[in-house]
Amino acid sequence: MSSYPFESLLHITPRPELVFVEGQGSWLVDHQGKRYLDFLQGWAVNSLGHCHPAIIAALEKQARTLINPSPAFYNAPMLTLAKLLTDHSGFDKVFFANSGAEANEGAIKLARKWGRIHKEGAYQIITFTQSFHGRTLATMSASGKVGWDTLFAPQVPGFPKATFNDLSSVEALINKNTVAVMLEPIQGEGGVIPATPEFMQGICDLTKAHKLLFIVDEVQSGCGRTGKLFAHQLSAVQPDIMTLGKGIGGGVPLSALLCTNECAVFESGDQGGTYNGNPLMCAVGIAVFETLLKPGFLDEVRSKGEYLQRALLQLCEEFDLVGERGNGLLRALILGRNIGPQLVEAARALTPTGLLINAPRPDLLRFMPALNISHEELDQMITLLHTLLKTHKKTNDTA
Repeated sequence: MSSYPFESLLHITPRPELVFVEGQGSWLVDHQGKRYLDFLQGWAVNSLGHCHPAIIAALEKQARTLINPSPAFYNAPMLTLAKLLTDHSGFDKVFFANSGAEANEGAIKLARKWGRIHKEGAYQIITFTQSFHGRTLATMSASGKVGWDTLFAPQVPGFPKATFNDLSSVEALINKNTVAVMLEPIQGEGGVIPATPEFMQGICDLTKAHKLLFIVDEVQSGCGRTGKLFAHQLSAVQPDIMTLGKGIGGGVPLSALLCTNECAVFESGDQGGTYNGNPLMCAVGIAVFETLLKPGFLDEVRSKGEYLQRALLQLCEEFDLVGERGNGLLRALILGRNIGPQLVEAARALTPTGLLINAPRPDLLRFMPALNISHEELDQMITLLHTLLKTHKKTNDTA
């Protein structure tokens, strides 16, 4: 390990002293040759797993053709991917960016510009406790993550917080300065908490009644993760603005801001970015999106999500856990006690095969596997998780 210059990186998070050197499908290999079953997939980024052939082919072909002509000009992959997105959603316009935070920052700017034009300068965007919208100053201010209100204070003003799945708490915050309501259809970092269809439909009706914009942050829940192209489709609503990230790039830096024609109020110079609409990244986005659109692909995601749900519920019954929740292949196991981080560490240390899982809250585990994961790999994860829970129970019983 001494050959790796860890000291050269700015510390931003605790990392185990292992270096991943190879990935294929649902598997990662570290510098010592140990294999890990990856149920993180870069926090739902690698929607088709590691090094999917379609992504490799798209990168190789585009890298030999055109990498970066500047966002001041059109390029073919940019236009093709934008048309794919508008053809398969209820939105009319697309702006490409590099991260979910950047897409959400763009959505905030777009809503405020719209409010200036159509709502006498209204600028406040109602967001929610436990929400997560990114790590820029504005998106951190929009987020409801505990402790972020003081981390880089002062915050950017204009983001009153309502209670998720509580429509009355949203209505109570609406005033003359309100321009939009922004939410995640599934609060991923908040603990994989789905918005109920009734809440989503209520928000849609409420925003229409008050002439507000309805913004959905689908950075984690979009692009097939729930078994639908977009998670808001589970509730049969049509928002005004949607953001995508993570899964749309299948592992490369790509995100998108989509809006209806009525919201498309940006003028020249209002928005931009050096790498926005980069053809290399957009070529990958095309490969990912075309894979999602293949007949039966999303049906398989839904089927595997139900399969994983049943398996997690069996673990709940055997080990007296609280339950599970989620949609498609974004799911959480609710433990009922704060042992999540301990299980995450133990899962990674399993031999000969490690397991990569995540605990966004100390009392639960989150699962974000590749959308094309096999049933055998799902079974393998459940077997490893069963071993972890059994060992933990035995240790506690002995103590």
